[in-house]
Amino acid sequence: MQKILDENYYDFIINNSMIPRYSTGDNITLLNDAHSLLHISRSVMDVCDIGRTPYYAFPSVYTLASSASDEISANKTVEINTDYNLLGQCTLVGIVDTGIDYQHPAFRNADGSTRIVSLWDQTDQSGVSPKDFTYGTEYNKQQINAALLSNNALSLVPTVDTIGHGTAIASIISGSINTINSFSGVVPYSELVVVKLKEAKKNLRNVFLIPEDELCFQESDVILGIRYLVEEAKKMERPLVICIAMGTSQGIHDGQGVMSQYLANLLLLSGVDVSIAAGDEGNRGRHYFGSIDSDPYSTEFQLNIGNDDKKLSMEIWPNIPGRPTIQIISPDRMITYKIEPSFNECIKFAFGQGLVWVNNIIFEEETGLQLILIRFDQAEPGLWTFRLDSTEDQPFYFNSWLPAGNLISDYTYFINASPDTTITNPGNSINTLTTSAYNQIDGTILVQSGRGYTSNGMVKPDIAAPGYQIPCALPQNRYGTMSGTGAAAAQAAGGIAMVMEWTLCKGNFTSLTGKQINRMIARGAKRSSSNLYPNNVWGYGQLDINGLITRLINVL
Repeated sequence: MQKILDENYYDFIINNSMIPRYSTGDNITLLNDAHSLLHISRSVMDVCDIGRTPYYAFPSVYTLASSASDEISANKTVEINTDYNLLGQCTLVGIVDTGIDYQHPAFRNADGSTRIVSLWDQTDQSGVSPKDFTYGTEYNKQQINAALLSNNALSLVPTVDTIGHGTAIASIISGSINTINSFSGVVPYSELVVVKLKEAKKNLRNVFLIPEDELCFQESDVILGIRYLVEEAKKMERPLVICIAMGTSQGIHDGQGVMSQYLANLLLLSGVDVSIAAGDEGNRGRHYFGSIDSDPYSTEFQLNIGNDDKKLSMEIWPNIPGRPTIQIISPDRMITYKIEPSFNECIKFAFGQGLVWVNNIIFEEETGLQLILIRFDQAEPGLWTFRLDSTEDQPFYFNSWLPAGNLISDYTYFINASPDTTITNPGNSINTLTTSAYNQIDGTILVQSGRGYTSNGMVKPDIAAPGYQIPCALPQNRYGTMSGTGAAAAQAAGGIAMVMEWTLCKGNFTSLTGKQINRMIARGAKRSSSNLYPNNVWGYGQLDINGLITRLINVL
């Protein structure tokens, strides 16, 4: 078995400069030009492996943004562009998600052939992996077309989307016109490159205490998926827009990190762009902000843990100059001693039938900041209190985040939570287009839409796009709707494809980078006189591709 699939091996992210020190010939998987995975065998794995190995080496865990339903909306397909007949010709749409129902008419031409040019299923080990990748099976357009002509398509191309999220996202961007169902994607003449992600390894779930039955994905697999999309676009010499409708609340939320850096660099290339969902964490009570600027330089805050949330983690990121200790008080008033900052200590406490692990990391190596990582197993439900005390009588402020998406229930939340700084990573990356979601019927922002700014004050989101009951395709030839920032990011990705068609494909501007396109979209956004821009809810305003193209034409 490949080590990247083997549960006896951790996948640690390392800088490529470290490969000569650690390589044994078969324990390295290249991620990109800057980073790789180092596969390390451990006969015994436990929670305190964070501490023995730095926090930043463990890939983050991603969850899906937005959910789809069979409910058919009375809303018609959102018209992003009506004046210039831009339907995505010559553009590629990249999807890295739960897969795609390739048999659905939403992804087929009028003659029944596929609009998917290649598909990498990371979960399928039965066939040939893509060139320069070591796992999964790649299916090309010819294989998919042969399957579509057969009486048993899945016997030839056995890939399905059991979740439906990837199918929905792909269709919002690129779905074929269907007059019977009054459906069309934003750019129905575009073609698709698709990656079906494998789920996160159990050993990664275990170290972050993620429930076994909850769907989640591994940052490193997402990075490899994006690399595959980019390499396919290079082969075909076609402009590519990637939609990332998933994210994580792990990390400092300031645009640092392996994924964020990778995306920021990709967008300096001509003809590559990325649209990212801001996440649906805005109203879920999973972010707390505290600021301590006067003596005695201490504070307390509280977390309510729901009855069903037995396994979870939380992160506290204090900022300089203060370096706080932490004490934890359980719902039945059991209290720990003060846990001092240290470099690699991992401390276990018993609270009744449950366990709590604490790492108070004085210097998290990737960011240079302090990180207090707390993980619960068989957590006692009720109100938990956390006390922070500055060790040197210095002021500090801090952000604390709980897991995103489906990893905890809505019954676990901070008391006096802040809806700000709730954009999931990699939505805090520089250069990328991060999209919040609004109700296109009444013009209000969706309450769940993630809010900025980043933790270091950078403007995010960049724009807001329609995200309420957006028509979409669902597996097994169904149609339905999707709401949330994933749907909005898909709308924005379709808008990017239109800009690429008019500029790169039609020869009007032939060397635009993704960063440049995103700045054009932000500058050309529609703004209300009642708001100040940019702001942490709408970014620079509402997506307005029609207005942007009009401005570009007037420039020429």
